[in-house]
Amino acid sequence: MLIPYLEAQGHKTVAMDLPIENASATLSQLADVVIQALPKTDDDIVLVGHSMAGTIIPLVAEVVKVRQLVFVAALLPYPGISTLDQFSHHLDSDTLKSFNYQPKEPSKLEQFHDEPDMFEPASVGKDYSDEAVLREFFFHDCQPDVAQWAISKSRSQQSMAYIFETNPLQALPNVERKYIVCADDRILSPTWSRYAAPKRLGVDAIELPSGHCPHLSRPDLLASILTSD
Repeated sequence: MLIPYLEAQGHKTVAMDLPIENASATLSQLADVVIQALPKTDDDIVLVGHSMAGTIIPLVAEVVKVRQLVFVAALLPYPGISTLDQFSHHLDSDTLKSFNYQPKEPSKLEQFHDEPDMFEPASVGKDYSDEAVLREFFFHDCQPDVAQWAISKSRSQQSMAYIFETNPLQALPNVERKYIVCADDRILSPTWSRYAAPKRLGVDAIELPSGHCPHLSRPDLLASILTSD
């Protein structure tokens, strides 16, 4: 839905399908898939990461020269810390035990203790193989035919590296950054996104009136933001 709007403005696009069905895929392996797909002769690359791909695109930017990283309703990596580390203080001990969670030194995690919930509470623990759940949480603001198409293309997320793996970054790449918060997101908390963007990336979040998948529900507005200075 998004690509025609970008190409109409003369931009080249590469849409990625990460191998999320591979349960053993690591963050670096996922990043390598992106690296291999990018054009080798283009040095004016804007790399966009949606949702869990926010943990991937900075790893790509360590290897490939990019002009800008854009995080769309995205998780944000923290060097040497897993996503679970970032929100473990919101989980009870039984839940953490079920994940076989081994906490890091408390001094490394204290900085996250004042953060809002990363995920919308109503979305946690849902069965995302259920079409009704997908409609309610991912595609609630999409046109019915678009929602049905998206559901038909849904895939089983087996790689959980974006949650459990310690991010191998030493530091975030020193490139331009943009964060787009989806104000009606029912998955990732907009409150968290607004808080985390300036804290982690040093930029204020740009508001987009959409649910978690603006590339499907508001592709025209998303394209406008992606191509703006």
